[in-house]
Order: sequence, then C-alpha cells, then structure tokens
Amino acid sequence: MDRAPGLGVRLKLTLSYAGFLMLAGVLLLAAVWVFLLRGRSTNFQFPDLADFARVFDPSNFGPVVFVPAAILALGFLLVFGLVGGWILAGRMLAPLTRITRAAREAGSGSLSYRIELEGRNDEFRELADAFDAMLAQLEARDAAQQRFAANASHELRTPLAITQALLDVARNDPNRDGGELDERLRAVNARAIELTEALLLLSRTDQRSFSREDVDLSLIAEEAAETLLPFAEKHGVSIETSGDIAPVIGSHALLLQLTTNLLHNAIVHNVPEHGSVQISTAIGPESVMLTVENTGDKLSPQLVSTLTEPFQRGTARTRGDDARVGLGLAIVKSITQAHDGSLTLSPRAAGGLSVAVRLPAAQRRP
Repeated sequence: MDRAPGLGVRLKLTLSYAGFLMLAGVLLLAAVWVFLLRGRSTNFQFPDLADFARVFDPSNFGPVVFVPAAILALGFLLVFGLVGGWILAGRMLAPLTRITRAAREAGSGSLSYRIELEGRNDEFRELADAFDAMLAQLEARDAAQQRFAANASHELRTPLAITQALLDVARNDPNRDGGELDERLRAVNARAIELTEALLLLSRTDQRSFSREDVDLSLIAEEAAETLLPFAEKHGVSIETSGDIAPVIGSHALLLQLTTNLLHNAIVHNVPEHGSVQISTAIGPESVMLTVENTGDKLSPQLVSTLTEPFQRGTARTRGDDARVGLGLAIVKSITQAHDGSLTLSPRAAGGLSVAVRLPAAQRRP
C-alpha cells in the first residue's frame, strides 16, 4: 500500500525528548521567577547584548539579567535535548533494525535468517524471540509443503503412468483381453480417485472449513468398528470396543473418518493370524481420549515418529493388496489438529502400535 512520506521514528523520538526537556526547563524557570524573583523589582525591558554578558556575573543577577539567562538555558536545553535524544533514540531503536532486516529476508524467501538478539529480556527481545520462533515454524512448514508437493506429484503420476502403459500395451496387442484391461484400468482409476479425495480432505481440514456439532466419540468408535468388521474378519483380526461416553464438539463426518483410518490402519498393520485391535474411549476433567491399539511387528521409535508424514506407509508391515495412498495417519493428524487436539503414536513393547487422540471435552450443559 502506497503511503505518504513522513517523519522517521528516530526523529519523532528525538523531537519528543527535546520537547519534553524544553517544557521541563520552561516550568523550572517559571518556578524560579515566581518563587524567587517575584518580590524584587518588576522593571522589565527586552535584554540587549550587554545583559547577556552580565549573565555570567552572579553579583549582577536580578530580574533584568534573569531573562537572558533563561534564554541561554533554554537554548542549551534545546541543543542538549536534540543531540542526546538522537543518540538515545538510535540506541533504543537498534534492535528494530535487525528485526526489519529479518522481515525483509523472510519477504525475499529466505526463512533461515534469525535475529538472535542478545542481552536481558525486555520488550524488543520478546519481539525478536517471537519473530525467530515464527520464522522457524514457517521454515518447517515450507519444507513440509515442499516434501508434500513432491510426494503428491509422484503419487499422482504413478496411476497415470500405469494407465498410459496399459493403454499402450492394449493398442499394440490385437489379441488383448478387453475384460481384464477394463478391470485393471478400473482399479488404477479408483486408486487415483481415492488419492484425490484424500488430498481434498487434507485441504479441507487444514482450512477448518467444516461445521461443528455435539459428537460422542464412543458411538463413532462403535460405528467404525461395525463398518470394518467384515474387513477385519477377512484378515483374521478381532476388534474389541470399550470405554465411556466421550462428548466433544466437532464434525461427525471428520471424526468418523479419523476413527475409520485408525482402525483400518490397525487391521492392515497386524500379525498375519489371530491379531487383535482394541479401541477405547475415556473422559477426563477437560478432555476425552480415543485410543486404538493393535498387535503386530515390533516397531522402532524412529519409524513411528515418521508415520504421520504424508505418503509414509510403513511398507515393511503392509500387505500389498491393502496398501492405500499413504495419507491415512496424515489425515488423522490433520483432523486432530483441526479439532484443537493432540495425537500421540507409540510402539507397543509386545509389538504393534498404540495411537491416542486427545480432544477437548464438550462442556456439559446444566
């Protein structure tokens, strides 16, 4: 936005210091006149140069000499206030120069610059520390978005490349089986649609563009378990649900998607036979907890810390036929953050994964 030129902050502070000093001088001289010289001769005349020379002789001090002395004092205060104010304002505003430089560096795309203002804590250092923290968050988000864009481009390119290869083979093969080709193309297209819908869901939750209502997480857990029961039986996995009523304020559809993703992930990443999944809810004074635990292979903390990254599938534990687009836990994390909650993943000592979603509890109505 274009703005009209104005006085700099340093000049404004300098004039303010000088003006305040002049005002204090005028009040001081007025007090001297009223309380010390008012009872003496009241003859007043405009001072000439000789009067200024008599100022420096204390024996001649009186009402006539007071005026030129006051003028000299005010002149000295003005000069002293301007010079001192300019120096003091420069020292006080020095941190703003570094903050401005950091803002310009960030505006040009360089998010790695840090102010790192030294010294004891004050308002400028609090501002600098807050700005450094903001730059660190922006840098981390920028790196995450770049990784996400690269991974999303790769994931979207894969089904398109497969489709192109199938069509090329079919065109060059006169004895092709049209039914088999249609089935494979349908599967590839379904995968591309699933990936696109997952990306749209991530965008929706990141923007928090959804309506909120009273939701009971325990009912959502039962609904997700009932929906995925045939899928679990197919993989030889049992599902156990338990817990208390867990009221929250949020989107029923998104919270159901969150629970379904967790449950599907727990079924797929399980032992080949006789696996189990426990899903439970609990309520505390200010929050509710949804916990999903499953049996499975032993996982390292390093691997678990990466599972919420987009397109991180943990392929060493995934059956190929059940592999999804790799956004399941990323969507869970996004939905949790959109509901002002926290997500915790931890490996189980006996193998498998434990996932805990903590959300703010809905206020009970009287």
